[in-house]
Amino acid sequence: MNSAKRFARAVFERVESVFDVMFTPAWNPFYQLGALGWFFYWIVAVSGFYVYIFYDSGVEQAYASVEYMTHVQWYAAGVMRSLHRYASDALVVVMVLHLLREFAMDRFRGPRWFAWLTGVPILWLVYASGISGYWVVWDKLAQYVALVTSEWLDALPLFGEPIARNFIHASTLSGRFFTLMVFIHIAVPLILLFVMWVHIQRHGHSKVNPPRGLALGSLAALLVLSLAYPAYSQGPANLSEVPAEVDLDWFYLTLYPLLDVMSGAALWMLVGVATLVLLTLPWLPPKRRAPHALVSLDNCNGCARCVADCPFMALTMRPRSDGSAFAQEVVVDPAKCVACGICAGACPTATPYRRRSALVPGIDVPDLTVAEIRRQTLAATAALSGAGRVLVFGCSCGPPLANLAGPAVGTVTLECIGQLPPSFIDFVITRRHADGVLLTGCRDGDCHFRLGIRWTRERLAGTRDPRLRQRVPRERLVSCWLGLDRQRALARELEAFCERLIRLGPFTRPQPATPVVAEQPSPESDA
Repeated sequence: MNSAKRFARAVFERVESVFDVMFTPAWNPFYQLGALGWFFYWIVAVSGFYVYIFYDSGVEQAYASVEYMTHVQWYAAGVMRSLHRYASDALVVVMVLHLLREFAMDRFRGPRWFAWLTGVPILWLVYASGISGYWVVWDKLAQYVALVTSEWLDALPLFGEPIARNFIHASTLSGRFFTLMVFIHIAVPLILLFVMWVHIQRHGHSKVNPPRGLALGSLAALLVLSLAYPAYSQGPANLSEVPAEVDLDWFYLTLYPLLDVMSGAALWMLVGVATLVLLTLPWLPPKRRAPHALVSLDNCNGCARCVADCPFMALTMRPRSDGSAFAQEVVVDPAKCVACGICAGACPTATPYRRRSALVPGIDVPDLTVAEIRRQTLAATAALSGAGRVLVFGCSCGPPLANLAGPAVGTVTLECIGQLPPSFIDFVITRRHADGVLLTGCRDGDCHFRLGIRWTRERLAGTRDPRLRQRVPRERLVSCWLGLDRQRALARELEAFCERLIRLGPFTRPQPATPVVAEQPSPESDA
């Protein structure tokens, strides 16, 4: 299992490096797969609503109404039909890639099982929505889909009479069937929308909208595709003939050719086993649970910064229980906490300057406490020598830091870069423990713990608490979000940073300007 994940991650990161160059990290579609899924869903919904206005559910009228949209009103309804088709295919692509990528990045085990488990029904709801959509066109492909699907459903002991009988002759089919299919084609996507909403309920600051440029570019690409290659029907359905040859949509009808070589019951078993494996994958094997974050009420003032920054909604506020003057306190939900430490990085009491009392912030993670980070920071910087000394802070999911260490380079590995309070950067530079600080970790736009890089950037920019103080010279701070496969680039950035620090020389505190005191006139001169 681990070998498969490592191989898949290596493949994804190589491809994503190319897309970083093509689209920039901010618009890399691989970092926006979930948001793109939402975007394509809404395109499908809006275009489907427009097409439904012109659709007629009669046996003869169904095909005719679709042909009218395609050939007569091709400039509007025809484009919408094609857009509906291609956005549905794009939804399948991003959905499957999202599933494979979350597996490769190992973001589906431990407390993150909920998103994975609720994502499996999304798979089958998307397929049910798409397959039911082919029936309502009622062309030769729809006839093939109706026959094969009904025979496949007849393999289940759910119906008193075989469903396939409805498609033996035209006299057995009525307009009520198409009304039913339209209802299913509308109801299933509504259920899908609800499950998609449930899917993100454990994610704080969920991203359901891709960057505007990426969204507009994706929509433009789909429109161009719709105009260049419009979706056409494959001739009217004829129940007196068996469709001999049809052009399959391999995005939705991938399993259908298997029914030519195996029974419906065998295919149901195959689908059932695959679904069961997907549902149980987060526990095959179970992930070692790191101790969850702990709250120290003696050091918590109820500011709620940690609650606002938690990526997985594991923290909530409740009325104070210790009788202190503060109104609220933080409560940790162990079932949701992934022990990323981002909460500790947000706590205003997590500062290395504390000396009169033990360094115990209002919230901390036991596996790597803020006090331990300070100890490792002091140990790493104490061993530095020479000019251009750099302390590198990295994360456990980013590039390994051991190869970077040297006489003038020390390293400290955190669980997530968002675990680092900005005051540590201030501490290292202004106290001259090192000449500069380099931050590194996951890929830009793809933090393993979702929000670590984003919060770190905002804290350094002074737009999010706790802020990096203005007295820290920014030329002595560098951020490199390069991931695992660009370690050579990281080494080059570090080398260039060291050379720049040598030119800057040791840090010196700016001297406050001496105030100029205006001379007061003497009493004699006044006289």
